[in-house]
Amino acid sequence: MSGLGARFADIRDTVGPLCVGIDPSTDILTRWGLPDSAAGALELGRAVVTAAQNRVGIVKPQVAFFERFGAAGFMALESVIQEARGAGLAVIADAKRGDIGSTMAAYATAWLAKGPLESDALTASPYQGFEALEPAFDAADVSGATIFVLCATSNPDAAAIQSASIAGESLPAAVAAMARARNHRGNTVGLVVGATRSLADSGLTERDLEGTLVLAPGFGAQGAQLTDLDVLYGSAASSVIPSVSRSVLGAGTAGLAAAIDDHRRELGL
Repeated sequence: MSGLGARFADIRDTVGPLCVGIDPSTDILTRWGLPDSAAGALELGRAVVTAAQNRVGIVKPQVAFFERFGAAGFMALESVIQEARGAGLAVIADAKRGDIGSTMAAYATAWLAKGPLESDALTASPYQGFEALEPAFDAADVSGATIFVLCATSNPDAAAIQSASIAGESLPAAVAAMARARNHRGNTVGLVVGATRSLADSGLTERDLEGTLVLAPGFGAQGAQLTDLDVLYGSAASSVIPSVSRSVLGAGTAGLAAAIDDHRRELGL
């Protein structure tokens, strides 16, 4: 199976760009009446995969909510990833990895090479230097996956660092420029650009995002509206993957499918 970068256009044109998060937090598991354990996380993940089929083409497990259960949590995550990919869904591993040299290469192998955690995309942090992510970029070139580099995130405290400038350019704009330069072989390098602030407030323009896949958290429970996708991202909107999690998971097992359908309608699908 090709990675997300190679498949995105087909996914968007077939079922739309919406991504559904798989976040088995303590709060959500409790609301579902499930144990706050790896077994509960697995049951929730499987329910999301079932509801997502034929409605969306992309799911995004938040690795931390599985990782907190140790080895059993990783086993649950492996099953969710494999079952989602087996169902034809593209998987974005929201792991936010970032390191240097052989350590970054090991992360790339873990998440993008053939193996139990193999995913179609991975989120990554450029804080140790954009070029430090090169082993992951190389792995994405091979598999057709996408490395979504944190650029302008949706959390309210992001501005303390992300409002910094480099040689007169905003930090997010500098990261976006590096992504565009490295993305010369296709959709292998993307950006995380949250939807809770305008591009201008994040130090970005539509042009900064041109030709780049954008993973956009912040819709649904965080307050951004899917109906505003074009307003928020302008000419870059066709390459944006809007992500929703709590606004879907909060509907419980019985309401998952309807909640996804509601969000699809907001996108005009």
